Amino acid sequence: MLTTPTQHDDAMALASAIAAGRTSATAAMTASIAAAKADPFGATVFLDTELGLAAAAACNGAPDPGRPFLGVPTLAKDLGGPFAGIPMRAGSSTLADDPNADSDLAQRFRASGLCLFGSTTAPEFGLALSSEPAVGPVCRNPLDPTRTAGGSSGGAAAAVASGIVAIAHATDAGGSIRVPAACCGLVGLKPSRGAMPAGPGFGNYLGGVATELAVCRSVRDMAQAFASFSGAARGPFPNPAMLEADTGPLRIGMVVDFGERYPVDPGRQEAIEAAGRSLEQDGHRIIPLAWSEFDTMAETSAQVFETIVSVNLATLFDTFALDASAAEPLTQAVIANGQAMSAMAVWERLNQGVLVSHALWQMFDRVDVVLAPMLAGPPPLLGHFPNDHGDTTTHFERMTAMAPLAALANIAGCPAITLPFGADATGLPLPLQLLAPMGSDMRLLALAARLESEQRWTHRFPVAGLP
Repeated sequence: MLTTPTQHDDAMALASAIAAGRTSATAAMTASIAAAKADPFGATVFLDTELGLAAAAACNGAPDPGRPFLGVPTLAKDLGGPFAGIPMRAGSSTLADDPNADSDLAQRFRASGLCLFGSTTAPEFGLALSSEPAVGPVCRNPLDPTRTAGGSSGGAAAAVASGIVAIAHATDAGGSIRVPAACCGLVGLKPSRGAMPAGPGFGNYLGGVATELAVCRSVRDMAQAFASFSGAARGPFPNPAMLEADTGPLRIGMVVDFGERYPVDPGRQEAIEAAGRSLEQDGHRIIPLAWSEFDTMAETSAQVFETIVSVNLATLFDTFALDASAAEPLTQAVIANGQAMSAMAVWERLNQGVLVSHALWQMFDRVDVVLAPMLAGPPPLLGHFPNDHGDTTTHFERMTAMAPLAALANIAGCPAITLPFGADATGLPLPLQLLAPMGSDMRLLALAARLESEQRWTHRFPVAGLP
């Protein structure tokens, strides 16, 4: 029988319990491994018990204040990274299980005390906002197994929401941290461009639109993860100038719908309005914004995202002589699109992305933060993003319709955070999204912490191994 999770049923709570001697890193890892092996949601694709137990054994002993997640089990996403000892297959049968070396980010994960023992489900090459790769498994939402856990970090979100682990590695090129977090009632931050390390191989660089971090059960976990992993990225961008969290009144631009083309269900609109009222009571000024001010930016961002991932995938298959015929039909179509693009067409699309960034900066001349729904509706049913066809136009349009403002933050380079702000009648989360200018990550974390303090959302599953 499930226990009732506490407000801070999270990674920091588990780390504190280990530090206080109420449990051990080995006991926590043993519980996470057992939960992963019994997982009914398809959250994981690879487990290494010996790797996990060895990492945990190295963390037993005296607490280390410099390692805030000491002894906490975690999982790597099957895309991005990489992490030594964990194969990166990108949800595909086309990649070999070559041994990996730690990326710069992976080194920071381990330095914080996190203990890796496996990897989580992702759609093939991250091409969907659902995680249902043909090679399996199908990742289900722990809050409603008939629905998607999101993508492409769906397995990470399912693992954290179901309590297998309290925090998991995730990546975001077009909403892939934030959408799964929103689907599963978690916190997801897409950091400012340049804030997170991407080297030394830059395999998940994607022209600067992709970034990596984590999905978490609390804002405090996300704040600690950001503090532990960000900064001194050593290229290819300058380190963004990070602003301190604002204490004075802010101008909050509020968007409650995505226009007639992408209707937002009433419950999600009401959650945004409720969040606006809470922030207004704190002294912030709410400025209504119309979707017409965002629709061109959103549409262009989606087009730029599609171009970048198509050309990137075509280049990947060519560079490493991968067998495209072994990939999913949708992946094959995306590769073909990338191969057919001229250099001039790609260059023009990249320039359009620059203009999107400039347009959003102009928006931030009027407001300090944008508050909007993260998703237009509840997480779609499984099968909403089929991979057995080559209709890329319909596929990418469905992605935009699910989360119309997701890709904007990636193309513009600004930070964006999502967190649940209540539940609908079926118990599914009502997620909101906050966006701010580059370098305002701490501002978003502070606002998210304030909204989280209202305790409108409770996790359904406890964290494995947490006393």
